[in-house]
Amino acid sequence: MVDLERAKESLFSYLDHEIADKRVVEAMRRVPREAFVPPEQFNAAYDDRPLSIGFGQTISQPLIVGLMVAALELKGNEKVLELGTGSGYEAAILAELAQRVITVECVPELAESAEQVLDKLGYSNIEVHVAGKTLGWPKGAPYDAVIVSAGAPSVPEVLLEQLTWHGRLVIPVGSRWQQELLKVTRLRKGNRTENLGGCYFVPLIGEGAWEK
Repeated sequence: MVDLERAKESLFSYLDHEIADKRVVEAMRRVPREAFVPPEQFNAAYDDRPLSIGFGQTISQPLIVGLMVAALELKGNEKVLELGTGSGYEAAILAELAQRVITVECVPELAESAEQVLDKLGYSNIEVHVAGKTLGWPKGAPYDAVIVSAGAPSVPEVLLEQLTWHGRLVIPVGSRWQQELLKVTRLRKGNRTENLGGCYFVPLIGEGAWEK
């Protein structure tokens, strides 16, 4: 058996050096990643790598999660939309940093299990929904920030339309096999796009993204 506490300290020693926003690192430290991984992956809960959670989906690498969440620049009073609930791990981190989190998942079984784990851990500021035909969750818009845990072929206009002015969208964009992590700030006179570096995510499925 792996000493999870020692593995956790090792991971966070690394994340402390890699993620500038210490509020994000501390939020991640408060979230028990082992609660979000399948039993057979328990010993790897604090490895800095993605882990399979079934249905062709993964719980993302902690470093990537931290960098993406930090890019949202959350202050504590925001409403955040997450696409790709997966295990619920990232939603829990977001809930530590924002006022309200709405998260959508295209695999109903994952949405259900994530909701159960999040409820068990006492998160009352998270809504979990099964994704509809339209990307995101338009009925809850506008959002101060949108984070997408799946790769799209381009920046979906429908997600930008769900942002407030000056809202931030963080999304992997590229092919099905390789993407660049983009941060797009919605502005009235032309959006601002920043490239945060290369990454790899499972495909984002839906209108305005990839077909199944």
